[in-house]
Amino acid sequence: MSFRRLHPEQPDSFAFTPENLAWAKEVIARYPEGRQASAVIPLLMRAQEQNGGWVSEPMIRYIAEMLDMRPIRVLEVATFYTQFQLQPVGRKAHIWVCGTTPCRLRGAEELIKVCKKRIAEKAHQISDDGDFSWEEVECLGACSNAPMIQIGEVVYEDLTAERFEEILDAIAAAEGPEEWPQPGPQNGRKSSEPLGDLTSLTDESLFEKGSDAEALIAAALKGGKGAVKVKGGTKAKGTAGTKSTREASATRKPTEKASEASANKKESAGKKAAAIPAVTEGAADSRQAGQAGAGKGDETAAPLHGLLDAEALKTVSTPAAETVEKAAPKEPKLFDKPPAQIDDLKLISGVGPKLEKLLHSLGIYTFAQVASWGAAEIKWVDDRLKFKGRIVRDKWVEQAAALALGGEEEYIRRFGKKPR
Repeated sequence: MSFRRLHPEQPDSFAFTPENLAWAKEVIARYPEGRQASAVIPLLMRAQEQNGGWVSEPMIRYIAEMLDMRPIRVLEVATFYTQFQLQPVGRKAHIWVCGTTPCRLRGAEELIKVCKKRIAEKAHQISDDGDFSWEEVECLGACSNAPMIQIGEVVYEDLTAERFEEILDAIAAAEGPEEWPQPGPQNGRKSSEPLGDLTSLTDESLFEKGSDAEALIAAALKGGKGAVKVKGGTKAKGTAGTKSTREASATRKPTEKASEASANKKESAGKKAAAIPAVTEGAADSRQAGQAGAGKGDETAAPLHGLLDAEALKTVSTPAAETVEKAAPKEPKLFDKPPAQIDDLKLISGVGPKLEKLLHSLGIYTFAQVASWGAAEIKWVDDRLKFKGRIVRDKWVEQAAALALGGEEEYIRRFGKKPR
């Protein structure tokens, strides 16, 4: 890493605006007593935004005092992470141009030439009109969409030199970021998908029910070992199958494969439909509605949608921390074994892979389970988590209710962002 130091010309002082100060106090309060220094990065990021895009020496001292840190510790963070700019940047945009190998191979050098021509000959210099500055950075994580640039949180991918100049013109003429060109790929494709038709994994028989991958996943969920059933016979985990199985698969006609795949899909769809119970609506007690037939270990009620009706899912909320603390622990509805339908609990903000594994070990597999928790159930689960208070702090109940009611679309409608 190159040596980084503060700019020689510094302002006299720095202080958060009242709005940013209130936000900063809220962020600091998220951390346990004595761990407030953990908020240093988000505070530096917000302060940098307020200060026109760069970190000053008075800002470092201000944040150090807020977090009861020595200024040198805050300076270490600011000089280590390159998203912190240590000198003034362009008023409208400071541009990161990815210069790592994939982008270089796809035309990043042409983008750098545009920066030198349109902004300044050297990195970190500000354009004559004061609106732009630029620098070359390491990988920005969109190698399949190379070459690319990033401005703050906005990313432009699949660029050409000509399109890059058009973007610069649009930003220069815009009143604010809301008028900037649409971010993302600039060649017409969506995300990282190919521009044309798919060229791989186009054979539907690869995904037919009974494939080796599906059998191995099912065996892993059940904790089984040894041989697993596959289409046409059995085999041991990790083997390539018997000769007879391979020969039988190779000699099947395409029409036979297609018809069998279609039949399996219908069979799978029928089983899933039978496994999902109807949502109980208009129940007098929404937290007990439909619990008959949705008890512990009952696979016919795999998603446990009967725990709450649709109207209740729209209005449930996480109890206050004080209410949970005073509550007597009560075991929530749990599964004895994995149900037929398992929700991705990691979509709940605050739940990672390890925490999801712990929840599974307790018998918690669905959003509807989490959405049904009251103070007593939260206390029971909370007592089994490594970091108590997370369920209330991250509002698991509201998040799970949105996901159970309408998936990602309902989550975005309710919280204004995608899950996770």
